[in-house]
Amino acid sequence: MAVDMSSLAGDLAAETAELTGLVAGLTESGWRTPTPAPGWTIADQVSHLAFFDDAAILSATDAGGFDADMKRPVEAGQLTPDDVAERYRSLTGEQVLAWLGSSRSLLIEVFAGLDPAARLPWFGLPMSAASALTARLMETWAHGQDVADALHASREPTARLRHVAHIGVRALPFSFTANGLGQPAEPVRVELAGPGGESWTWGPQEAVNRVTGPALDFCLLVTRRRHRDDTALVALGTVADRWLDVAQAFAGPPGPGRRPGQATATRHPLDTW
Repeated sequence: MAVDMSSLAGDLAAETAELTGLVAGLTESGWRTPTPAPGWTIADQVSHLAFFDDAAILSATDAGGFDADMKRPVEAGQLTPDDVAERYRSLTGEQVLAWLGSSRSLLIEVFAGLDPAARLPWFGLPMSAASALTARLMETWAHGQDVADALHASREPTARLRHVAHIGVRALPFSFTANGLGQPAEPVRVELAGPGGESWTWGPQEAVNRVTGPALDFCLLVTRRRHRDDTALVALGTVADRWLDVAQAFAGPPGPGRRPGQATATRHPLDTW
C-alpha cells in the first residue's frame, strides 16, 4: 500500500503543534532551561529541529547543495549537533520558534507534493521521501520529549507513535552496526500495545526472538530518551535482548543515552513560564 504523503505531512503538522504548545508560553529564561541532553537547553532542542528541517528541504530541492553545504561537513566531523546548537545560541526563544515555524511549513509544503518513493540524499545513506518525512516526525517527537522532560510536563501518547516505532524497528540492523556488532542472522518479532489498546506488529510471527510491551516505552527506548531499565519492554531471545541494549532510531553515533532512573516527574515548574 502506497504511503499517503499528505496524511504523513498532517501527522507531522500535528506533532509540531504539540511541541509548539509546550514552548509557546516560555519566558526567555524558560527557553534556557536545561534538558536531559547534556549541555542543551530547550532553545537548542528547537533550533536543532529547524536546522535539520532546512537540511531536509535542501536535500529535496537541491541535492548538490545539500551534499556540499550539509553532508560533507557533517561526515567530515566539521559540523556536529553541538556545533549547530552553539551557532544559534544568540537567537532569542521567539526567534528560534519563528524559525521552526517557517522551516516546518516549507518542509511540509515541499514534501507533501513528492513521490513517496523518490530517493533523497541524506547523512549516510539516501532515504525515500516518505522515510525522510517520517524521520522528521520521529525527531520532533524525540526532541519534544526532551522539552517535556525539562518542563516536567506529561504528553498524551497518540497513534503517531506508530511512525516512531516503525523507524525504530527498521533501524535494527543499523543499531547493531553503529555499536560495532555483527548483523544478527535471526529475525525479531515486535508486538507493541498502542496508546488506544491496539496491537502493532512487525516481523515473522514464528520468530524465536521477540520484543513486547507498550508502544510508548519502545519509542522512548529507540530514540534513547529512556534507559531500558525504565521501560516495561520484555525481550525473549539473545538477539532481541541485545537489541534493546543498543536500539537506536536515528542516524549517527550511539552516544551515552539516558541513565537508569533519569526520567523526570510530570509536573510543570511554574518559574519557567
